[in-house]
Amino acid sequence: MIIRLSKLIIIASAALLTACGEPVARNQGVYMLIDTSGTYTQELDKAQQVINYTLAKMNPGDTFAVASINTGSFSEKNIKAKVTFDDRPSVTNKQKQAFQQSIQQFVDETRPAAYTDITGGLLQAVEFLNEKQPGRKTILIFSDLKEEIKAGYNRDVPLQLDGFNLVALNVTKLGSDNIDPNEYLGRLQDWQSKVEQSGGDWRVVNDLERLEKILP
Repeated sequence: MIIRLSKLIIIASAALLTACGEPVARNQGVYMLIDTSGTYTQELDKAQQVINYTLAKMNPGDTFAVASINTGSFSEKNIKAKVTFDDRPSVTNKQKQAFQQSIQQFVDETRPAAYTDITGGLLQAVEFLNEKQPGRKTILIFSDLKEEIKAGYNRDVPLQLDGFNLVALNVTKLGSDNIDPNEYLGRLQDWQSKVEQSGGDWRVVNDLERLEKILP
């Protein structure tokens, strides 16, 4: 009886300590990277589809940002729209409308970039979401995943992706992939290895009719 009572005291004490600890954040932060290199700009209408879906899933306290992948992506200038949603529904609706307008302007004004700095974009995404400190951190990468770095740019920088969910979207096949499918499969495998070795979780969603898979 004494032993059983002692166990109950220990359990109760542990529960009390947990209750008195730091509150667990329930909000989410989503950062979407959009490839704007070469002919991939022709996919921007599909990117808008993903953005609109994500906006519909955002709740009060959630954060959403959209940035471009171009020649040099490790820059706040690449962020085309960003918002943390208000608790008031009327304000949230206005925030979502403003967000969509900013994205439409981005789509209308975007011109193809010569290079594809995916790593720089990821570094910027990690910095942004870590600063916001959401409970869940998701990076969406809308790209064919073929990285091309301009001469002189150093991207030999370790990624710190512990606690991050990375989802590659609309990974289109290039002309050379049709000749040698190993190129396409190799790109997917290389990025998966890089992300998982950096502590992140990796998924690929190419079927944009199944967007429910992109967010937890």
